[in-house]
Amino acid sequence: MLLNEVYFWTDTINGWNHLLESKEYKLIIINSWRYLVKLKNIRIYAFVIMPNHLHIVWEMLALNKKEMPYASFNKFTAHQFLAQLKSEKLRSFKEGGTERNHRFWKRDALAIHLDSRAKVEQKINYIHLNPLQEHWNLVKYPEEYNWSSARFYENGVDEYGILTHYMDRF
Repeated sequence: MLLNEVYFWTDTINGWNHLLESKEYKLIIINSWRYLVKLKNIRIYAFVIMPNHLHIVWEMLALNKKEMPYASFNKFTAHQFLAQLKSEKLRSFKEGGTERNHRFWKRDALAIHLDSRAKVEQKINYIHLNPLQEHWNLVKYPEEYNWSSARFYENGVDEYGILTHYMDRF
C-alpha cells in the first residue's frame, strides 16, 4: 500500500480461527486503530470486525517510525493477542519455522486500491452488510452491529473516536 491512497483492506485470522468473537480482542483492534489515528498515521473511513477477519477502508498518512501503519497494526495486535491468550487456545496459532513462534494474522492481507467515490461507496456498503450475511447472521440491521462503522453512517455516532466520513475525502 502507498501513503495517501485509500484502500479496502481485509485481514484474516490465521486458520480462520474465531479469535475475534471475544470483545477483548475486538477492543485490542479498536485501541490500535485509535492510537494510529491519534498519531495521524492513518485515517479510517469504514470498518467491520468479524469473528475471524476484519475489513477496513483506510488511508495510510505517514510512517509509524520506520514502518507502514498496517505493519504496526498487525505487529501490535499480534503481541496483544499473545499476551491475552490462554495456553490451550494458543496452540491453534503455533507456527513452525524460525520467523516466529505464533502467527495470528494470515500472510498477505488483501489490499484493493480505491480511486473513486463509487468504489469507496461499494466497499463501505459491503463492509456494513457483512454481519448480515446468512452464514454470520449476527444482526438484523447493519447499524445494530457494534463492531462496525454502520452506526456512524446511519446517525453520525462514532463511539470509538476513529472515523472520518468518506465524503470528507472524496
